[in-house]
Amino acid sequence: MKKLFFISLIFTALVACKNDTKSNQKEDILIDENSKTAKQNDGLTLLKGEFVYYDGAAVLQTHAEIYGVLITDQLEALNTQAAKYKIQPTDMVEVEIRGKITNKKDDKILWQNKVEIMEILSVKPIEKNDISTLNLGKE
Repeated sequence: MKKLFFISLIFTALVACKNDTKSNQKEDILIDENSKTAKQNDGLTLLKGEFVYYDGAAVLQTHAEIYGVLITDQLEALNTQAAKYKIQPTDMVEVEIRGKITNKKDDKILWQNKVEIMEILSVKPIEKNDISTLNLGKE
């Protein structure tokens, strides 16, 4: 009986020590406002996703959310860059942008989340096996 008690005591002590080392490694790192770069401090958000602009409406679909894109000069510049990779006007392209996200009501954009493009980082075609196109009209 004493052996069982000592074995369980040793086992408990080892498990408790093991948890202590893990909790020390998971300490939160506090980031000082002064240590942020200028891009991190400007209030813009990095968004990566699929973009389409057709008939006066623009949408950016990320892995987690869909954004209506506000019509600006930057949107027109992004659409010009995206046109190189489109076969049809309704094709999507993969983009990486920085922009201001807002939830303000808009008369034309009915999506809950909206983004105003401030900076275009990259534009590239969607890989062939990822394209799912809906064609409307006659064949």
